[in-house]
Amino acid sequence: MSHPLLPRLVEARVVPVVRTRTLETARTAVAWLREAGFRTFEITLTVPNATALIAELARDPALLVGAGTVRTAAEAYACCEAGARFIVCPWNEPEIVPAGRRFGALVMLGALTPDEVVEALEGFADVVKIFPAASMGGPAHIRALRSVFPDVPFCPTGGVEPGNLRAYLDAGAAFVGIGGRLVDETLIAAGDKDAVQAAARAALAA
Repeated sequence: MSHPLLPRLVEARVVPVVRTRTLETARTAVAWLREAGFRTFEITLTVPNATALIAELARDPALLVGAGTVRTAAEAYACCEAGARFIVCPWNEPEIVPAGRRFGALVMLGALTPDEVVEALEGFADVVKIFPAASMGGPAHIRALRSVFPDVPFCPTGGVEPGNLRAYLDAGAAFVGIGGRLVDETLIAAGDKDAVQAAARAALAA
C-alpha cells in the first residue's frame, strides 16, 4: 500500500532540493521559489541549523516540507519532530524507516542498481531515490529500472534540471528532485532573483 503523501509528491512533479552553505541563503531560496509557484521543499541537513528552517516552514500549512541527506535514525527523529513530512536518505539506511514511520512521514531510500532497489524495498522505503541519476545514464537508466520495477515510485536526483526533467518523467520517474539548477548559491548571493525564478518557472512549465 502506498504512503498517503505520495500522490502529493507525484502531483508536485518537482521537489527543489535546498542545499546551501548558510541558513539565510536557504531561507532566501525557499522564499524566491515559493513566489515562483513551488510549495514542496526538501531541506538538506547539510544546511546549517536545517531543523530550525524545517520547523519554521512546517508551520505554514500550504507548504509540504521534507528533510534531505538524513543519515541516522536520530536525525530522522529530529527532523520529524521539527515538522518534516518526508525523509530522504541518499543511500539505504534501514534504521531511518521506523523513525519516519513513528511520525507518519514518507521515507525515500537511495539506490542505483536493481540489487539496491530491492534492498530499499525490503527496507520498506515508500519511494526509491535514484542518485546520482545523470552519471548513471539519466532518463535511460530510469527507463531500464522501470522495465523491471513497473510499480516502484522512483525519484531521480543529481543532474536533473529544467531542460531534461520532462525526459525523466517520460522515462517513468514519479517525480524528480532538482538542486543546484534551482538553488544556485551564486545567483542568490548576487541578488539575482529574476534568474532564480526564471529557472523555477521553466521547471514548473516542463
